[in-house]
Amino acid sequence: MKVVLQRVKTASVKVDNNEISKIDNGLLLLWGIEKGDVETDIENLTRKIINLRIFSDEQGKMNKSIVDISGEILLVSQFTLNANIQKGNRPSFINSEEPDIAEKMIEKVAIELSNSLTVKQGIFGAFMEVSLINDGPLTMFIESKDGRLVT
Repeated sequence: MKVVLQRVKTASVKVDNNEISKIDNGLLLLWGIEKGDVETDIENLTRKIINLRIFSDEQGKMNKSIVDISGEILLVSQFTLNANIQKGNRPSFINSEEPDIAEKMIEKVAIELSNSLTVKQGIFGAFMEVSLINDGPLTMFIESKDGRLVT
């Protein structure tokens, strides 16, 4: 399971030129589900993301979590994070989970995160336009495999 996390001042998703989700002051999460990912991966990643101290305190140091600042999350399913580009020039997505399973797992991610935060989402499987103003910029790649965070 792979996540690109971006701290944002604002982020939004459009589908068919219509804005369907928008957040201010929070995290944009691009989330990829791979074959073999398990619910423990979801639990590990959501717990880590909720508790990461990547927001500034009054002294400008990264000491606050998204919960501490009452931030929002924009969750976007992103199967292309699983691209394999080892052979040829056309990416293979054979490692991506089947859509029906991946969609259920993304919903589980949203539920886990919404226990602590406001979560908005893109539309699973839709062609989306994602806009953001990156804050910092601060961008991280986080991965969990077989129920363990990968460093």
